[in-house]
Amino acid sequence: MPRSSVPTPPHHAPPLGALLRQYTAGSALACEPVDQGLLNRGYRLSTTRGEYFLKHHFDPETADPAAIARQHRATRRLADLGVPVAPPLPCRDGRTVAVIGGHAYALHPWIDGRHRHGGQLTPAQCGRLGALLGVVHASLEQIMRVPRPPVRAVGAPPARARGGGPAASRATAHRPESADPADTFALIDDLLVRVRRHRPPDSFDELARHRLLERRALLERHTGRRPPRGASVGWVHGDFHPFNLLYRDSEPAAIVDWDRLGVQPRAEEAVRAAVIFFVRPVGTLDLAKVRAYARAYRRAAGATPSELAAAVHRVWWERLNDFWMLRWHYERGDTRADPQFPAASALVVWWTREYDVVCEAFAG
Repeated sequence: MPRSSVPTPPHHAPPLGALLRQYTAGSALACEPVDQGLLNRGYRLSTTRGEYFLKHHFDPETADPAAIARQHRATRRLADLGVPVAPPLPCRDGRTVAVIGGHAYALHPWIDGRHRHGGQLTPAQCGRLGALLGVVHASLEQIMRVPRPPVRAVGAPPARARGGGPAASRATAHRPESADPADTFALIDDLLVRVRRHRPPDSFDELARHRLLERRALLERHTGRRPPRGASVGWVHGDFHPFNLLYRDSEPAAIVDWDRLGVQPRAEEAVRAAVIFFVRPVGTLDLAKVRAYARAYRRAAGATPSELAAAVHRVWWERLNDFWMLRWHYERGDTRADPQFPAASALVVWWTREYDVVCEAFAG
């Protein structure tokens, strides 16, 4: 978990005294912010007892203590099955969520490791990555035995939280609808207006306008390919990508950030993860690595080629209709995702052109 070079503002400082009184983790020696994700805040905490990762569950959508406790129970059970995770440490009263001043915190062991994207993985390591996600899905299906709340539509990154249990994992009511192109056309028009209003215009505005017009033309040509409701759903990590997987040397040391643990079509998570891991800066996929990853995933998860092919189609459609990076930039003034936009927006165009080849890499 790398340290951040940007200090956290003082009002973000966690209440260490009150927190540590709830644990048997010693007294604080140092507390440094780590690279902050898009949802919550994290700190490397050094105490008289050792090194810890302190997580402040800040995002309102994922800060419910009951949902956090469910994540914690899941990671403890996954650890018992040998899945590389970093379960939280219990408080003195046995709970794993400390609520102070209305804010939820959790303390985890510190994992020394680094993040690795697909370009840093050998084909054999890509296979092990796919097998790891397959094991996660199969293990979650085994351990999650609680009632499932409703599935909410995919549309923000990472995918929105879901919950559930295997008894209902194939229920049609839990299969999310695909994006409606009529809504997408309206969103494109709105974003184009926002781009034109931005003054002075810059290179990001120019690229955004080009991609919006390009995407509108693509969607007009492919409107009739809207997929039906999603396939069978089950418990998934919900946000499986390079920054949520720590490696020690060449092997995964811990899957972290389970904030989006919930119920989704599992094969779609496998496709989304591959698209993030194996996208090249020019906006293409490393299909040889995708193929090694997907074959290993199918074996470990018991997924069929047809399931992966259907997932490829749905995730392609999702990407064709998705503009979350531009919405963050123009609607929220949040530019943290801007560096991802050139490759992500180019990928949609390339994927549409090479649809059959991409599908074969996942399902062949």
